[in-house]
Amino acid sequence: MTCKSCLIDEVKYEIKIDGEENSSVIDDVIDHLKRNNFNAYLESNIIIMEEKGVNDLFDFFSDHMSLLKVFFRTNDGEWSPLSEIKEVYNMQWIDEVIEKEHLTCYFQPIVNREEEIFGYEILSRFHKEDGTLIYPNIIFDAARKRGRLYALDKLCRMTAVRYAADINDKKAFINFLPTSIYSPEFCLRSTVKLANQLKMDPSQLVFEVVETEKVDDIEHLKKILSYYKEKGFEYALDDVGEGYNTFKMLEDISPQYMKLDMQYVQGVAENLEKQEIAKMFLQKAVEIGSIPLAEGVEERNDFEWLKQLGYALFQGYLFGKPSPNLKQ
Repeated sequence: MTCKSCLIDEVKYEIKIDGEENSSVIDDVIDHLKRNNFNAYLESNIIIMEEKGVNDLFDFFSDHMSLLKVFFRTNDGEWSPLSEIKEVYNMQWIDEVIEKEHLTCYFQPIVNREEEIFGYEILSRFHKEDGTLIYPNIIFDAARKRGRLYALDKLCRMTAVRYAADINDKKAFINFLPTSIYSPEFCLRSTVKLANQLKMDPSQLVFEVVETEKVDDIEHLKKILSYYKEKGFEYALDDVGEGYNTFKMLEDISPQYMKLDMQYVQGVAENLEKQEIAKMFLQKAVEIGSIPLAEGVEERNDFEWLKQLGYALFQGYLFGKPSPNLKQ
């Protein structure tokens, strides 16, 4: 049995109708949708329908219902006010990005204390059909709202693995969103299969947990990382120091790599508060056997201070910006 998320190939909407007055017209709404050949059905007070009827339904609800008591979600996502549904509808461009794979990958070097290249973080870059660039924060926000986060995360992950095949003996750090993965044995097996087909040493790939501060289900994350470890891959915890409870998370998941967030790296040589945080997380990394990596390094004095402190790996503009070309 596969997880439902893995099978999503179109956006489905659920419209939840609360309030006695609103509920009294639900049957009429369903009849209207069916008369107009919109695929829709009712479960309790929730209408489940395909996207092509959304605009028509919104216009009707705006005239005849209290929108404050009507909510929607896409593909089992979070419930939102119906007033936001047109914003999600107008984000259909992300479906084209996913379906036509409008993305490429850039490489950003990760260096050791001697400034020799240890590996690369592989970063996704997106564009629309007309070539217009899309910033990652915009596309992932759209994916969340349209319920396409699983599909987008998988596309990024698989594309990054293909690019990693060109790195040879260097490590490849590949981002993934644990919140997009329902069941690791199903959602991640295509990644494992691709790495095997490319004849890659699994230990070359380091899967990097992003949005660390948004992970609230540690047990689910542990299952994902256990699956990666079982297949021979390594993993890293990103943005350490940001958000709540990341210190405890380090203890719980013991990643092979710990990436100190750039807000504690930039200016650390002159900032006593940042120095204390850098020391604290370095000590924790040593305790749990993680390799400490400082990201966002832009100034040499910060690099020298962190190197003297004991950080082992470094990433940032000081050593190279993301580039479509490998720097060996």
